[in-house]
Amino acid sequence: MRRRKIDVAALPGAAATQVDDRLTLATPLRKAFNKVFPDHWSFLLGEIALYSFIVLLLTGTFLAFFFDPSMQDVQYNGSFTPLRGVQMSQAYSSSLHLSFDVRGGLFLRQMHHWAALLFMAAIIVHMLRVFFTGAFRKPRELNWIVGILLFWMGFLEGFCGYSLPDDALSGTGLRIASAIVLSIPLVGSWVATSLFGGEFPGDVILDRLYITHVLLVPGAILALITVHLALLVKQMHTQWPGPGRTNRNVIGVRMFPGFAVKTTGFFMMVFATIALLAGVFQINPIWLFGPYRPAVVSAASQPDWYVMFLDGSTRLMPAWEIRFHLAGHAYMIPAVFWPTVVLPGLLTVLPLLYPFLEARFTKDRQHHHLLQRPRDVPLRTGLGAMAVTFYLVLFVSGGNDVIADKFNISLNAMTWAGRIGLLILPPLAYYLAYRISLGLQQHDREVLAHGIETGIIKRAPDGRFYEVHQPLGPVDEHGHSALEYQGWSVPKKMNRVGALVPAIRGFFFPVERAPERELPEAPISPAPDRQEISSH
Repeated sequence: MRRRKIDVAALPGAAATQVDDRLTLATPLRKAFNKVFPDHWSFLLGEIALYSFIVLLLTGTFLAFFFDPSMQDVQYNGSFTPLRGVQMSQAYSSSLHLSFDVRGGLFLRQMHHWAALLFMAAIIVHMLRVFFTGAFRKPRELNWIVGILLFWMGFLEGFCGYSLPDDALSGTGLRIASAIVLSIPLVGSWVATSLFGGEFPGDVILDRLYITHVLLVPGAILALITVHLALLVKQMHTQWPGPGRTNRNVIGVRMFPGFAVKTTGFFMMVFATIALLAGVFQINPIWLFGPYRPAVVSAASQPDWYVMFLDGSTRLMPAWEIRFHLAGHAYMIPAVFWPTVVLPGLLTVLPLLYPFLEARFTKDRQHHHLLQRPRDVPLRTGLGAMAVTFYLVLFVSGGNDVIADKFNISLNAMTWAGRIGLLILPPLAYYLAYRISLGLQQHDREVLAHGIETGIIKRAPDGRFYEVHQPLGPVDEHGHSALEYQGWSVPKKMNRVGALVPAIRGFFFPVERAPERELPEAPISPAPDRQEISSH
């Protein structure tokens, strides 16, 4: 009996056919691979957040093998001589061991921290891009909600990880969190006792933060990212307006192989950037802060940058306390409750509802797949500028003590400047953004109506001077064009309409040189015959 010859080249296809017969994966995979992505740099902002999260997972897995979240007191006998023999928690001791005694431990710990900062920065910038371009409009409201939840999950994840080393800086932040929980009316003291297992600092909080940091919140973030990507694949991708682009098509590159190759290279770039930051720039040197002592709080104790706005709102809040009696008991709502509990609640609810509020006030119920330029929606652009200014004032106020110390300014003056700026600067930013948007709109329409400025000055027979304009389309008897604004960039330079040689792309040297044009020689007229002139 002859043995059956195996066709090795056909094995992958046969195996894929067998899998597809049972799981029916070909159709959804084909649809996913044929997904078209627009080729524009602004769509890479969300990918930076995704790749930073992957780096967080990889580095966090390594750190988990060496970190011990126990709050049991031990005597440090590691490599860092200045702290040798000092009593500290096991969590802080294991953090020092990870930084000085584990090969590559400090590098990966700093990669983890830098990736966390980049993750939050990418989320915020990506959300701003989505907001100012109207990418949250129907049918993408759910993706907008997922993005808001991702920010707050990242915020919680960062706080939990920030508190784990149990150094003086993270312990101060944990003490502030305890005060915030205690400020909640009626239930604050019960919630704080449950979280800390008794009076602050207790002996269980780090274990609970550790499980939250390595399991619960990462699982929630991973689930939200999965939903976000699933919606991205399911729905048509947004794109900038332009010739040939409509609400029914997408112009760009397919997921496979074009976009897959590009995004793989971009992941390597993000990974390399985080590694460069970790290797060159020191961050969170816990050995300089020392172990946490509840009675010791150092000056200039600021959290990571994305938490600074809450620190600033707390510093700017006046010491207003509300006291009342309920059921024969006296209660007090401390001032810290408003900037740390109420303000984050408002900053969560209002963005979540904004897509539906805008659709209601504008009576817009259509599906939108084309993005808007910020100048075309002055009201939304003004609101966004106002929100960013509000955040920046709180951010700067979060470090007002450092600014006052370094520039020799009164801390009281810095506090009042923040309070006044919080009331004046956001409305001013709204007004300026609104007026600038209208001005840019008017400029676009002037170019469409009169053409592009050529820089050529002519003089009319009556003596007046005027500049020649290049029309962008057919003109009427008055010299005006009938072109309408379509929502994309209006060319305003002559090289944008092919009148000049386009700029040559390249880095240090041009990719290709422009062909040299031979100028025609000017005709030379023969010299006239010279005749001798006599005096007769």
